[in-house]
Amino acid sequence: MGNIYNYLMTAWQEERKNNLFVLLAALVLVTIPLPYIFNSIAVIVFVMSSIVNAKNYKFNFQKILIYPIALYLIMALSIIWTIDFKTTFEALSKELSLLVLPLCFFIIQFSKADKLKILSYFSHAIFGYCVFYLIKAIVRYCLTNDTSVFFYHELVTLDVNAIHVSVYCVVSFFYFLVKINKTTFDKIALIILAMVTILLSSKNIILTFVLLLLIYAFYNRKNTVKKSYVYIFLILAVAASTLFFNKIKERFEIEIQSTGTEKTINNSISNEGAVYNVTINEAWNKDKFQHNDFFPGTALRVYQIRIFKELLQEENIFFTGFGLNASWAKIKEKRIEHNLYPGYERFNFHNQYVQNFADLGVFAFLLLIIMVLLTLKIAIRNKDFIHFSFAVLMISLFLTESFLWRQRGVVFFTMLYCLLNTNLMDQNLKRKLKII
Repeated sequence: MGNIYNYLMTAWQEERKNNLFVLLAALVLVTIPLPYIFNSIAVIVFVMSSIVNAKNYKFNFQKILIYPIALYLIMALSIIWTIDFKTTFEALSKELSLLVLPLCFFIIQFSKADKLKILSYFSHAIFGYCVFYLIKAIVRYCLTNDTSVFFYHELVTLDVNAIHVSVYCVVSFFYFLVKINKTTFDKIALIILAMVTILLSSKNIILTFVLLLLIYAFYNRKNTVKKSYVYIFLILAVAASTLFFNKIKERFEIEIQSTGTEKTINNSISNEGAVYNVTINEAWNKDKFQHNDFFPGTALRVYQIRIFKELLQEENIFFTGFGLNASWAKIKEKRIEHNLYPGYERFNFHNQYVQNFADLGVFAFLLLIIMVLLTLKIAIRNKDFIHFSFAVLMISLFLTESFLWRQRGVVFFTMLYCLLNTNLMDQNLKRKLKII
């Protein structure tokens, strides 16, 4: 009885200690869509609180946390060989979350219940943001009569970024979907989050969203027929909505056209002269382009992979890369060489795997592969669908976006990577129970 009493008292004290950090961790995630200063303050408070309270916790080494730290160390080392010292030096502060957040998780361990609380705060906040975005769009539409305010970057602003918000929405959607006893609020949240995901018009995220819905429906195949119909309805609703909205439909049509062998005219870019959509085949093979050639999303990313391949053959970057964020100058050189419209030099590789390799070399590329595959492996092992949806989203998103090269992206990824992949507190509690 004495052992049980001591254990319960210890568990109670642990809960009291962790409540503060549940709120602080949630605050880091919740402030991501806000202006950068708010999220920076939240990260600083979380880190400083972890350091101040370190004496109250037992340091727990967790191998899974070494990988983001190692990635940051390669970033820091790249300042030695970078071709653009100023850009690399400035980028290091933006990527600091890869170092400091994992260090906090060596000190602070969250239970499974804590993690769900943090995800709950985050998901409810994202729902709140979505309601705000929709209300703001309705007001703007009433003032301008312009339907574009409901779509893509216009809905959330380019700075906050439609693709990033789509990721937040999908993770939040699956938090509400996996809940067993859903309230009316939960069902409304599901509808709003799915609607905003569609309106944000990210082709990659919409397709990944549908794939995850299919997997979830299959994963829950033992449920009642009624529930199966609900999952099928959700999938069909997403597909129908994608076809219904002209803005979204146009984005998918351009991508489909780019898979052909002949150029098509893009009527939505300019009314002055013909603008042609570049095909995927041209993006990979054509040597010289014209300034009125437009690269749809997939064609642009194929072109970026192509110039990375050329740079890998022409430059000695296999082990080191050009330096963190230093490949911009080389992208510009390739833009001039292949005669693209000058605006295309502002795009980075739009592929996190390629970006890691080009900026930091093969070891940074392998670290990224290890991190996403381990996240997927742990999610499958734990049979946690929220965790699984995060892993699949990151694997897919990294194919089309340099997500970690933006402050919001690196904070979001690092925080959820650490939160979802660490579980030492749960293991320790199990050991205590065995002793009792």
